[in-house]
Amino acid sequence: MTYILVPIIIALVIMVVVSLVRGIVAFLKSTKMDLERDSGASATEMQLMQNKMMFARIKYQAAAVVVVAVLLAASR
Repeated sequence: MTYILVPIIIALVIMVVVSLVRGIVAFLKSTKMDLERDSGASATEMQLMQNKMMFARIKYQAAAVVVVAVLLAASR
């Protein structure tokens, strides 16, 4: 069981890091775009990408926590 769950945890951690980096890149791009555009407009594409990456990061973190809990329960 451990041999299956540890690679899953590693994959989930990698997915968390990737979504975090993509969210930070979208944040930096949206900040630059926000300085150059009108403040009365709706959400930009980069802001929507930020939200999407934040949700993905939270989802992957929750999945990693569940897998760690299963691993701890299985190791008893």
